[in-house]
Parts: sequence; C-alpha cells; structure tokens
Amino acid sequence: MKKGKILLILSILFAVLAFCGIGYVLYTGGSASAGYACVPMVFELLCVGGYRRSKNG
Repeated sequence: MKKGKILLILSILFAVLAFCGIGYVLYTGGSASAGYACVPMVFELLCVGGYRRSKNG
C-alpha cells in the first residue's frame, strides 16, 4: 500500500472519530472534555497535510 493511500484512510478514520467526539460532547451536555473532538481532528489535519504533500511531491 502506498503512503498516500494510508494517510488518506487514516484521515477519514480520524474525521469520523472527531465527529463521534463532537456527538459525545453534545450528548453529555458539554460536561465531557472538548478534547474528545479536538484531538482526533488535529491528527486528521496532520494526515490530510501529509496526504497532500505526498500527492504533490
């Protein structure tokens, strides 16, 4: 498997996890930490950046 394809799959996985984290935070009425949504989104952004870099170069 190519590096770009792995990064794309990981970015999709982390995006789904981020949206699940958002749902969890909203479900608990905000008593859960926002980190449940923010941490996966940071990793998703890193993977998307790596994917775009591997695609262009």
